[in-house]
Amino acid sequence: MSHLFAPLTLRSITLPNRIAVSPMCQYSCTEGFANDWHLVHLGSRATGGAGLIFTEAAAVTPQGRISPADLGIWSDSHVEFLGRITHFIAQRGSVAGIQLAHAGRKASTPPPWENRAVTLNEAEGGWPIVAPSAIPFDAGCIVPTALGENDIKEITTAFVQAARRSLQAGFHIAEIHAAHGYLLHQFLSPLSNQRTDQYGGSFENRTRLLKEIVSEVRKIWPDELPLFVRISVTDWVEGGWDLEQSVELVRQLLPLGVDLVDCSSGGTDPLARIPLGPGYQTAFAEQIRRKSGSKTGAVGLITAPAQADHIIRSGQADLVLLARELLRDPYWPLRAAKELDHVIPWPAQYVRAAAANTPAYMPH
Repeated sequence: MSHLFAPLTLRSITLPNRIAVSPMCQYSCTEGFANDWHLVHLGSRATGGAGLIFTEAAAVTPQGRISPADLGIWSDSHVEFLGRITHFIAQRGSVAGIQLAHAGRKASTPPPWENRAVTLNEAEGGWPIVAPSAIPFDAGCIVPTALGENDIKEITTAFVQAARRSLQAGFHIAEIHAAHGYLLHQFLSPLSNQRTDQYGGSFENRTRLLKEIVSEVRKIWPDELPLFVRISVTDWVEGGWDLEQSVELVRQLLPLGVDLVDCSSGGTDPLARIPLGPGYQTAFAEQIRRKSGSKTGAVGLITAPAQADHIIRSGQADLVLLARELLRDPYWPLRAAKELDHVIPWPAQYVRAAAANTPAYMPH
């Protein structure tokens, strides 16, 4: 059985291990441009030994940003600095991935440390927001404008162009973000999608946009490179999106060229009661994997090396995506390898620190 430090081959790309840096918003951009913060943030996790390094959600349009400080990929001008980041990640032996996203009705919000769950108005640096239906996310949020079918086509094109720019920047894996209550998840869930046209109502209609985007992105994303999709497997609300619908969605995504489904949950309803705990979403990855035949990624309060290794060894998922634990410790993979009695190479600059009984300071 595979383990946490076994390679994972997806099309022509081989990840050196099963540890991925989950997309984590840094709220540190101006006009969508990556900068030195992102180079150091992502580069340090590659130096720390993670096999796959995902950027935070990269907005495919300015309107699709969660906040004014979000990363963007809507302009060719964004490519140059992102290329600097992917080059460094590759130098460290890791694979660079990008998450492509549109926030929909959860756009135009302040950074989370401002602790204001509201929509910014234009005077505060915000912008008009859009969604499948004119339903606000929460109290204090403005009512979004329901997208017309021409608007939907433009957003599909924006995802395709963002994928094209991602290739130019040197990313080898792209992930389409259809989770956490953002735009594509808003189309999937009957809680946020009350349309009566071809994009609303039935399961087939609510899943139409995501499948169209996957199909169009796959036309320009090279056959030799993997394509992921992140979904919220359940809304945690009765009458919302759920596991059964997720399984059927994944079955329909596989023939369209999706290689791995990143299994998260929640995000559509701010009042959802989510039973947080270690590995609380891992069972979703296992069930999607078993019932659909897709490779899956597990995410959600995965913190201990033995826990992560068990997820892979027991066949619950093919990949573990760590977020907060890798914020606390960028070198978690190196520590995990030691705890699991597995040898992976440390950066040459750090080898002395890795040696047993070696003083932290080596005088010259």
